[in-house]
Amino acid sequence: MSERDITPTGLPFPIKPKMIVIVVLVIALIALGLSSFFVVDQKEQAVVLFLGKFSRLADPGLNFKVPFLEKNYNVPTKEIQTQSFGYRTEKAGITTIYSAGDYPDESIMLTGDLNIIDVEWSIQYLIVDPKAWLFNVEYKIETIRDISQSIMNQLVGDRTILDVIGPERTTIEHQAELQMNKLLNDYGLGINIITVKLRNIVPPKGSVQDAFEDVNKAIQDMNRLINEGQEQFNREIPKAEGEAAQLVQIAQGYAAERVNEARGDVSRFSQVWQEYRRNPSVTRTRLYIEMIEEVFSREEGTDLIDRNLENFIPLKTLQSQGGIQ
Repeated sequence: MSERDITPTGLPFPIKPKMIVIVVLVIALIALGLSSFFVVDQKEQAVVLFLGKFSRLADPGLNFKVPFLEKNYNVPTKEIQTQSFGYRTEKAGITTIYSAGDYPDESIMLTGDLNIIDVEWSIQYLIVDPKAWLFNVEYKIETIRDISQSIMNQLVGDRTILDVIGPERTTIEHQAELQMNKLLNDYGLGINIITVKLRNIVPPKGSVQDAFEDVNKAIQDMNRLINEGQEQFNREIPKAEGEAAQLVQIAQGYAAERVNEARGDVSRFSQVWQEYRRNPSVTRTRLYIEMIEEVFSREEGTDLIDRNLENFIPLKTLQSQGGIQ
C-alpha cells in the first residue's frame, strides 16, 4: 500500500503526524502544570477537595494540588461582610449613599407595648470556618438573614417603643450579637457576627409618626425646661450660699464684738469694785461725778450749781444780760 502525503499545500513547512503528537503533548503538559497550582489571596483560605471529598485547607500564597483529582474553593475568611435590613447601600465610602426604596417586610415590627415601629439595622460578620461555610448549610445568606430578623423581632417585641428608640438601643445591639452567634453556631454555619448596628428607628410614616414626633417634641421641651431649671439652680444656689455665709460671718463678728465689750465691762466693773471696797466714799463720789459729766457732756449752756448757792442764779442772770449788751 503506497503512502500519501496529506500535508496542506502552501505551508512554510510540512506538518507530520509526529509533530502533531509533540504539540498535543506540550499543550497537555502546560495544562497539567497550570492545573497543578492555584493561588490563594491574602484575605482568603482555600478548601481543597480530593475526588469531591474534603482533603485540607490551604493558606494564602501559591499552593500545589493533584491535577484533575483535587479542586480548590477559595473562601474570603479575612474580609468583613455586611448584610443590611430595611435599607440597601448603593455606594459605600466616605459619604455612603443608601437606596431610596423601603423594605417594610424586613423592618416593620411590633413592640412590647403594641406599637408599630420601623427598625433598620445591619450586621457584619467574618467566615471563621471555611469548611463549615461551604458544606454545612446550603442557603447560607438566606439563613443568616432569617436568623437576624427573628432575633431582632424578638428583642424589639420584649421592649416598649420608647425603650427601643432611647435607652435600650445599645442593649439590643449587644444582645442581638450574642444571640445571633449562638444560633449560627448551633447551625454550624462557620461564621462569627462581629457587629450589630441599629441604623434608623422611627414609627411608620403617617399619623403614627406624626403623633410620635409630637411626643418627642414634648420630651425635648421637658428636657430643655429641666436643663434651664438646673442652670438657674446652679446660678442662684451658690449666690444664696455666699450671701448666707456672709451674714453668718457678720453675725459671728457682731457676737465676738459684743462678747469682747461685755468682757471689758466686766473687767472695768471688777476694777471699780475693788476700788470701792478699799475706799467706798471716794469711789462713789468719783462715779457720781463721771456719770453727771457723761450725761451733760453733749449739752450746751448748762451750768451745774449747788442748791445752797442761792445768790448764784441772779448773778448768772446779770452775766447773761451783760453778755447780750
